[in-house]
Amino acid sequence: MQLYALCDQEMLDKHNLSLEDFVFLAKKYDAKVIQYRNKTADISFIKQQLILLRQLFEGFLIVNDAFELSSFCDGVHIGQEDLYKIDSDAKKAIEILKEVIGKDKLLGLSTHNKDEILQANELDLNYIGLGAYRPTTTKDVDNILGETLDEIASFSKHPVAAIGGVRLDDSFKNVTYHVIGSGLL
Repeated sequence: MQLYALCDQEMLDKHNLSLEDFVFLAKKYDAKVIQYRNKTADISFIKQQLILLRQLFEGFLIVNDAFELSSFCDGVHIGQEDLYKIDSDAKKAIEILKEVIGKDKLLGLSTHNKDEILQANELDLNYIGLGAYRPTTTKDVDNILGETLDEIASFSKHPVAAIGGVRLDDSFKNVTYHVIGSGLL
């Protein structure tokens, strides 16, 4: 199991933490990936944060949704709603995204159930996020998978990142990455 650290700007602000503080914790727990998520800032602020994260962290750096900033990181993670804003056809939306970010960049997609995983199996992705495992403080979620997450993950042909309320001591059989945000604090 590898650690995928979710660096949510709202969470940093709430806990009065800097990017340096977060990266220190991510390194302490041997994170392989950091995803930067900021749902409220303008694109220039997100760009500045990605540049600083790249200076602080040598692992994989992923940006949430802001695919126009993919040149400042190793890839993009996108949610279901944001995917369909690009195109109503998921395959076409992924093709457009891949064209914009480049074929060498990682691309991940959030999924919430078996049907979305089966649809994701038909897409050119590097991994999927699956959840929420349990309630989380970093995002409002309606769908809590609980103990069924691991079974649902078994249907994915892509590596799976367990998302939403995941803790360091959680154990899964069919999950490659633990995505942990506030659980690092």
